[in-house]
Amino acid sequence: MNIQIFGSSKCFDTKKAARYFKERRIPFQSIDLIKVGISPGELKSVMAAVGLEALINQSHPDTALLRYLAYDQDKVEKLLENPKLLRTPIVRNGRKATVGYCPQVWEQWAKG
Repeated sequence: MNIQIFGSSKCFDTKKAARYFKERRIPFQSIDLIKVGISPGELKSVMAAVGLEALINQSHPDTALLRYLAYDQDKVEKLLENPKLLRTPIVRNGRKATVGYCPQVWEQWAKG
C-alpha cells in the first residue's frame, strides 16, 4: 500500500485518519493541503475514484460560488486555486481514493 493523506493540520477527521493508519502501523505520507496544495494530476486521479461532487467541502462559505460555475473544468481550477474548498481528508492508495473518514474502506485496502 502507498497511502497519502491530504488534509489540514486543523481538521479533526484528518487527524483521525492519520491515527487510524498509525495504530495499524501502516506507513503513510501526510500532505498539508493548505501549505502544499494538490497537483492537478493527483486531483484528477482522486476525481476519477470518487467524483467531483464528493470533493467539495459543503460547509465552506465559497462553495456557493462553485455551484454557479457551468463547467467541471472551471470547478476543478477553483479547487486547485483554493484547497480550502476541498473536503478532507482525501486518502489515496494508488488509483483508489476516499474523501472523509472512511475506516471501512481502508480496512478493505489493508486486506488487499
